[in-house]
Amino acid sequence: MLGQKDKSSVANTNINVLSEGTILEGDLRSKGDLRIDGEVKGNVTTEGRCIVGVTGLIKGVIKAKDCDISGKAVGDVTVSDLLLIKGTGKVDGDINTSKLVLENGGEFNGTCSMGNAISMKKENIQTDAQQATG
Repeated sequence: MLGQKDKSSVANTNINVLSEGTILEGDLRSKGDLRIDGEVKGNVTTEGRCIVGVTGLIKGVIKAKDCDISGKAVGDVTVSDLLLIKGTGKVDGDINTSKLVLENGGEFNGTCSMGNAISMKKENIQTDAQQATG
């Protein structure tokens, strides 16, 4: 009918937000996009985009399809597509990604592996998460 949207054709635009001043202790998993402006003490895994805001801090492993870091990440980062470390961003850990952009002023301390062999398949994410916690 006219004026009605087909819900199956509308993209998932939901973003999960962890606000500034909030501290999460434990692993965080999401199928959608995440924005972290607070602090996570644990692993972060998403099938979408992970955005670490200027005030954001993640102390743990990050696994995502895409990732923008304006804050700080302490731990390994695995991104299947594009990792963007902005001018205010800092990563202390190893990076494994297909594409990397490091803006002027951004910091990275660790090793970096790049290429098309990065896989974010559901089985790999679950296996890696079990190994990290076990």
